[in-house]
Order: sequence, then structure tokens, then C-alpha cells
Amino acid sequence: MKQILLLCALAAASAQDPKPAAENDWPCWRGPRGDGSAAEGQKPPVTWSAEENVVWKAPVPGRGHGSACVTGEHVYLAACDEASGSQSILCFDRATGKQLWETAVHASGAMRKNAKSTGASTTPACDGERVYITFANQGSVFASALSREGKVLWQTKFSDYLIHQGYAASPALYKNLVFVSADHSGGGALAALDRKTGEVAWRHARPKAPNYASPVVLRADGRDQLILTGCDLVSSFEPLTGKPLWETAGATTECVTSTVTDGVHVYSSGGYPKNHLAAIRADGSGKVAWETKDRVYVPSLLLRQGHLFGVLDAGIAACWAADTGKELWKQRIGGTFSASPVLVGDRIYATNEAGETSIFEASSEKFTKVGVNKLGDEAFATPSICGSRIYTRVAQKLDGRRQEFLYCLGTK
Repeated sequence: MKQILLLCALAAASAQDPKPAAENDWPCWRGPRGDGSAAEGQKPPVTWSAEENVVWKAPVPGRGHGSACVTGEHVYLAACDEASGSQSILCFDRATGKQLWETAVHASGAMRKNAKSTGASTTPACDGERVYITFANQGSVFASALSREGKVLWQTKFSDYLIHQGYAASPALYKNLVFVSADHSGGGALAALDRKTGEVAWRHARPKAPNYASPVVLRADGRDQLILTGCDLVSSFEPLTGKPLWETAGATTECVTSTVTDGVHVYSSGGYPKNHLAAIRADGSGKVAWETKDRVYVPSLLLRQGHLFGVLDAGIAACWAADTGKELWKQRIGGTFSASPVLVGDRIYATNEAGETSIFEASSEKFTKVGVNKLGDEAFATPSICGSRIYTRVAQKLDGRRQEFLYCLGTK
């Protein structure tokens, strides 16, 4: 078995790298760099409403909290019909918002418990050839690949799943692999699958603990590392082979956020059983450089020019020195946050659960508000910002009925 896994890893390593993501795309959870930052030179609007700076608006059948995956001429979105339990991928025309197709990946069996969760809380990933998605369904977690025309190409069960709150770990792409994870109280898995076939290249069992973080590949300590936080650990792996690089007790049990790096540290944040924000050395020393008791549980962090920026779940924006953890400022912006903030140049866009987006400067000196805009009645999905446009998923109450919409916002 070990020899087979090694051969799979070597084949992945020797294969030609897939085409890199275009700068004007948002191909996966947390964007083209995997750190919540938009490509340079973006000029998305700073003011909008249901009528102002709306390029298009499309109704979304079902419910979901995953972000939009924007690649080429398409926008992909995961959705769940809570009546039937079906889980689908939707495809929209990027220019017009017209729905092009809907593919039911699972006809029934969606899983969730927490009222804030959904059966489609993950974000699709697209490499220009295939669309990848993970869903928890009927006591298992499956990874699936679809063609850009909506045909299911392969589907792989990579873990059993005992539902605790919900499932929210989005797939990550690297060379010819797609990384998927599922942490739960029965013991889950972190796995690398071949993008073309869905075959398992490598797999690691995970601790018996609930956790919701998505894996991410970052360049830290001079090498690419696949990082996953949570289950009381911060774990690092060599992406192609799955070889464990290092693991340290630098996290709390339940994390939702995906980590970022300054090249020296990776950052862990969580909210159960303790409020927690920490910097862990990425060199394998196991050293926790600093730790605070800030509750940055659900929204992921941002990093810019040696400073960490974040939004605490309770609606407080904050900035810390990335090397020391020194708090530089905090400012209440209001609301409760589940969506992660997005960095666009020197500005941060942060959307609360009521659909209100605060825009402020990514400055370490002080909090400076740029603007506040309201759209919809409810927002849990992180906006995707690319091509100077904002793709944001919100819900509105129409005649007492909840209806989701995907908006494309751009300066007219």
C-alpha cells in the first residue's frame, strides 16, 4: 500500500502543472492566493445598494453559505434544497448572471444541525478544466469533480462523518491534486485526490474532534506547506507526498478559519472551547510565538505588510502586529460576523450577517472607515472580488419567504 501511495505521489510531482489562475478570477475559497486578498489593481465599488452599481442579480434556488467561484466566463455556486436534501452546483454566465445549468451532485441526504449552517456551506474550486466540490451527505463526506458543462466526472468518498454543527471545509488546489478534509468526533481525514480521476494519492487519519477549517497551501519557511488548524493542533504536510512536516499543539479544538502566513509564522484562531488567536513558528520548532484571547472564531484573518487584520465574531475590527501580537487598534463596526473579510489593495471589505458591508483602510495606525453599504437581509457567504467586481450571496425576505440572490456589483 505504501508503495502504491508513493507511486501516486511521484506521478503527481512529475506531471505538468495545471494552468495558473487568471488574475481576474476568484477560483476557490479565499481567492487566487488562498489568503483572502484580491489581485492587485482591483477597483471594486465602495458604494452600492439594491439599485446602485448592480451589474446583475440572479435568484439562487435553495440555500447555501459557500462563496462564488469565479473562473473565466462562469460563476459557480453550491446550493442545497433543504426540502429534498439535494446538493447541487449552479453555473451562471459571468457577464449577464443568466443561470446556465444546475447539476444535482447528490439527490438527497444533505446534513446539518446548527441553524446557521446549511447543506452547502463549502465553496467550489475550479482549475479551468474541472469544478471541484465537497459535501457531507448521509454520514459521509464526498469530493466530486464536474466538467465545466455540468457533467459529474468522478466522485470519491474520503471520510465517514458524524454531524456536530455542519460541514464547511472547502477543497484546495495544488499542482495536480485537490485537497479535502473532514474533521469530526469519530475521527476524520485529510486527503489528496488526483484531479483527473479522484483516486486517493495520500490520506491521513485525523483526531476524534469536531472542526471546520479548510486546508490551505502556503509558502512558509521557504517551502510550500499544506496547513490545517484545529483539533487542538496546527498540522503541516508536504503537499505532493503527504509527508508530515511538523505538528504542534497551537490551536483550540474547533476552528473555522483558514490560516495565513507571513513566511515565518502561521496563525491559528478559534472559539471553542477557548477564544484563541496565536502565531506558530512555521519552521517545525513547535514554538508558539504569541497568543491572545481574542475570539476570531469564524471569519478568517488577513495579512498585509507585517500586520494582521481581522473581524471578531461580535463585530469588532482589529489590527495586530504579526510578529508580536501587539494590539494596534480595535473598533466596533457592528453586527455579528460569519463571512470573512476580503483585502483589496489597501482596503478591507467586511460583511456582517445582516448584509451590511463595512469598508475600512488596511492601516496599522488607526481605524479609518471608507463606507458602509447594505444589501439583502442576511449574508453568511464571503464576497468574491475579482475583475473590479464583487460577487456576493445574500438572502432577502420576500412575502415572508426566504430567497437567496447572487449579486454582481461593479462601478457603472
